[in-house]
Amino acid sequence: MKVKKVVLAYSGGLDTSIILKWLVETYGCEVIAFAADVGQEEELNGLEEKALKTGASKCFIEDLTEDFVKNYVFQSIKANAIYEDRYLLGTSIARPVIAKKQVEIALREGADALCHGATGKGNDQVRFEMAFMTLAPQLTIIAPWRIWELDSRSKLFDYAQKHNIPVPVSRDKPYSMDRNILHISYEGGILEDPYYEPDEDMFILTKSPEKAPDKPVYIEIDFDRGTPSGINGAKTGPVELMKKLNKIAGDNGIGRVDIVENRLVGIKSRGVYETPAGTMLHIAHRDLESITLDRESQHLKDRLAGEYAALIYNGQWFTRKKESLDAFINKTQENVTGTVKLKLYKGNCIVVGRKSPVTLYNTDIATFDASELYDQKDATGFIKIFGLPSKVEALLKK
Repeated sequence: MKVKKVVLAYSGGLDTSIILKWLVETYGCEVIAFAADVGQEEELNGLEEKALKTGASKCFIEDLTEDFVKNYVFQSIKANAIYEDRYLLGTSIARPVIAKKQVEIALREGADALCHGATGKGNDQVRFEMAFMTLAPQLTIIAPWRIWELDSRSKLFDYAQKHNIPVPVSRDKPYSMDRNILHISYEGGILEDPYYEPDEDMFILTKSPEKAPDKPVYIEIDFDRGTPSGINGAKTGPVELMKKLNKIAGDNGIGRVDIVENRLVGIKSRGVYETPAGTMLHIAHRDLESITLDRESQHLKDRLAGEYAALIYNGQWFTRKKESLDAFINKTQENVTGTVKLKLYKGNCIVVGRKSPVTLYNTDIATFDASELYDQKDATGFIKIFGLPSKVEALLKK
């Protein structure tokens, strides 16, 4: 395979540091490093210098945080997308925004190939390559983990030592970590035993429920057409909102999940996640829909939420299916405006109130007292018609 210029999704970590050098040695090509800031709170200073020293001709560091929150995280919140009813898709949802920018740089720089550092066993290889194939099908895709002989961490460290490549981790790192403004994931290493309880010092974003405050914290989250727009009555920008909610929720032990999930490639994988702000937003948003969506739209949307979650998990962000689902989701959000009040207490996030200027909740109808809009006698005929098929079947059995 002949490659002249490749854009590498580069983090400066163990894998991509070695991949950069490996690409130069293997293909004799020009390598452009691309690092995406999606709110991982890691120090990006010095990354360009490191990439250039390792063999890159250029290094682009792009701040994608606001785009990530506004157009990816918030859209998944609107969709109520939760994979297998527990995973809030923190890693999955970040891949398309990174891949899109990587493709833009490749087309701008005249590259003929794209490269990622995802392993051959995980989901990220699918997510990156699905985006690449959709956005720039003419470009060659290089996936080193599927073609090189460096198939273990020890071999990677040996390669780094041989080529004098500085790496930020040690041989005995107990697990792998991926972070962005939505979450932190922990996988591999000691966590591969699904019965092993993670050490408390592993967690970064959240306190344990035992160490959370002994008094509950109340917080109000505002939504405008399904989009989170404020905290406690104050308008708040997307990135600032996520940061504030991460702090508030994290301090109260909100957002930890320990699951075994089904990867697209057929492997069961244990993952431990911290998603404090995302947990609160999902709970609040779905609750606001309960008073602003009609019954049929709400039930259909609930059924499609699993489809949307799988779509994100499986790397199908840039597809016609996703565009079609977005059209429905965005239409349902036209009246999802209002405020949800939450009570946070030692790992629990409890909805205690909701209100909306366009609520469908009508006290006159819902009340057990006499109502002008609803006559309880009308239920007699309704129940007889609704239950008629069951009654006919029961009579037949007799």
